[in-house]
Order: sequence, then C-alpha cells, then structure tokens
Amino acid sequence: MRVLGVDPGSAVTGFGIVEGAPGNFRYITSGTIRTRPGDAMPRRLLAIHSRLLDIVDEFAPGAISLERNFVARNVQSAFRIGEARAVAMLAAAERGLPLFEYPPNLVKLAVAAFGHADKEQINYMIRRTLGLSPEVEFAHDATDALALAVCHLSRARAPRLVDAVERRPRAARIRP
Repeated sequence: MRVLGVDPGSAVTGFGIVEGAPGNFRYITSGTIRTRPGDAMPRRLLAIHSRLLDIVDEFAPGAISLERNFVARNVQSAFRIGEARAVAMLAAAERGLPLFEYPPNLVKLAVAAFGHADKEQINYMIRRTLGLSPEVEFAHDATDALALAVCHLSRARAPRLVDAVERRPRAARIRP
C-alpha cells in the first residue's frame, strides 16, 4: 500500500509518500508546498489544493494520512491550520481516497515509540525507518508528513491481526 502523509499549514504544507508494510517501508518522495505570504488566503488554499491533486495524480497513493487538529495557543493559527486540513480532505474526497486522521502524539508514538518525541527524534527515526542516509535533508514539515504515512502503514495492519485472532477458535487463542 502507498500512503500520502500530509502535514497541513497555510504557509507550508508538508507531504510525504511511503509504501510498504511494517518492517518493509520504502520512501517514494516528500517535500513542501509553500504559499506566498502576500497572497490572500483563498489563493493560498487553492495553491495547496492544486498541488495536492497533482501529487495524488502523479504518485497514485491508496490513502491519505492527515494530522488531526490540536488545540493551538493562537486561535488564528488554529483556524488557518483547519482551513489547510479542509483543503487536504477535499483533495482526498475529489480523488476518492480514504482519509485517516491521527493525533500528533499517536504519530510520534508509532514512529519513535515515545508520544512526546521532539522534531529531532522524529527526523532520526524516519531516516532509520526508511533506510535513508543522514546526509539526506528534509524540511520538518516533510518529515512530519512522512511520519504520518509511516504511522498509517504501521497501524493499517493491526485491524487485520485482530480480525485473524478473533476468527480463531477460543481454545486456540489460550495458551497455558
């Protein structure tokens, strides 16, 4: 499965595409969508939307993983992030892609095994998980987007495992 992770922002939106399964991830691409600060918000949102559609069309992900809203200290920042999130949701809906949302602490837990990992820890673990050399540099927004994709791929297998365990006869599940 190939997943597009999106770290939404009105000034900078990070994106990252990863494919594979736990223990076998493959980096496809990543980057940032930067909007011009002088542009009106509708124009900035249109730029983000258009670029996300281009990325989806070029790389054909099977799902989009998006960071869930969090409470920001600055209300205006929270609104702007919400608008960028809505644009990513719209892109997923327009292309018929399933959308999965994850809170930041769950993403950090999935990637670094610590729900309060800092940016450097996430950066290190993403490089390690994807088998990338330390010389490869990513913007923090792109790293966060890759972490969202890895989080989804790591968690996507869990429901299938639970279903498999629940389908087995009860006696087979209990071990002395």
